[in-house]
Amino acid sequence: MSQFWDDIAARSSGQHTAQELEATAYRLVAEQVLYYADRHSRTAYWMVERFERDFKQALAPLGIAVEVNRQKRYAYALPRHPKAGTASVAQTVLALVLRAIYDESARLGQFTDDGEVVCDLVELDEKYRLMTSRELPPKGELDALMKSMKRWGIAKKSEEQVGDGDELTASQPYVVIIRPAIVDLLGEAALQRIADWRVANPATAGTGTERPEGDDREGERGGES
Repeated sequence: MSQFWDDIAARSSGQHTAQELEATAYRLVAEQVLYYADRHSRTAYWMVERFERDFKQALAPLGIAVEVNRQKRYAYALPRHPKAGTASVAQTVLALVLRAIYDESARLGQFTDDGEVVCDLVELDEKYRLMTSRELPPKGELDALMKSMKRWGIAKKSEEQVGDGDELTASQPYVVIIRPAIVDLLGEAALQRIADWRVANPATAGTGTERPEGDDREGERGGES
């Protein structure tokens, strides 16, 4: 494999070393998504974008598919045979809700130049209850869940100002940035799972008393739908 990266480095006209290319392949697997919008990932994104076919070839034997979205400028790695049960139910539920919110906002054209959807905690709380009929996890648990969303490359917290003249407060410490790769990592079947929960429990919809099917079991990581 060392010679493999050496050959690619030679084709880069001295722009990248074999070690940099190999490290980028590792990052792609470990982080799942590399966004050009993230300053620390720009060079890595460009390497994958430029040598996409080579990265596909390198990771294919590991059962990992590599894709590049040039319009929204991100690259992602997706296991062809994902292992079920690698995420908790709480992680799965939040990821599904974020996916639904992204879809709704995208249909209305409400996303940034980087293809991201901004969702404040008030909206997240409302949509979470409407979609799952349960309360949004408390701050400590939600913060921990958001770390998982960031690690999977589907969402992150932002402590920046929400909008013109609308600064964050103690009750609104951050907004959630839902990232475009969530569409690739959580497919259409993910949205159906949210719909199934609501249809299965119409009498308790909005009360926060129902429990989605499988609530006592481990969930699935994004990209397994």
